[in-house]
Amino acid sequence: MDMQQAGQRAEETLDGVMAAIQPPVKWVRGSTSESPCSTGLNEPTGTTTVMRGRNILTVVSAHRRSELLAMVQRYLESQGFGDFDIHHDERMPQIRATAADGLTVILGVGSIGNVIVDAGFGCVRDSEMTYPKGTPFRPGGPKKVERIPHEHSAYWSATAS
Repeated sequence: MDMQQAGQRAEETLDGVMAAIQPPVKWVRGSTSESPCSTGLNEPTGTTTVMRGRNILTVVSAHRRSELLAMVQRYLESQGFGDFDIHHDERMPQIRATAADGLTVILGVGSIGNVIVDAGFGCVRDSEMTYPKGTPFRPGGPKKVERIPHEHSAYWSATAS
């Protein structure tokens, strides 16, 4: 797999994760990253790690976080992901899963309640790569992106049943 294919696969998976969250949440594209892989002696290998992300702008209350993680886990399982690593921390839960082709998806809740979903591959073949319209800090994308949750939802932001 090359960098372009890895980026496309990550974007498709992230789009699927966002669509699986019901009721829907508001989100923006997160930062992307590409990091050259190297040998233990910092010699280039002709491969690069590719990551894409989403930031959820809807406030997800502590009361709803475990439900969000379970919903994402069910979606990833339906897509063939396995090797789940789940941290049920009350304040900052996280779920990590890997597909057979090596794609890893991580959903984590930050210290201020921000929810970030990242997807990527380690060490894919170097190639040119394009980015979807609206990707932050890329040509045609915003220079500054609001990533702090500020949208309220009657469902996801609720603090009680």
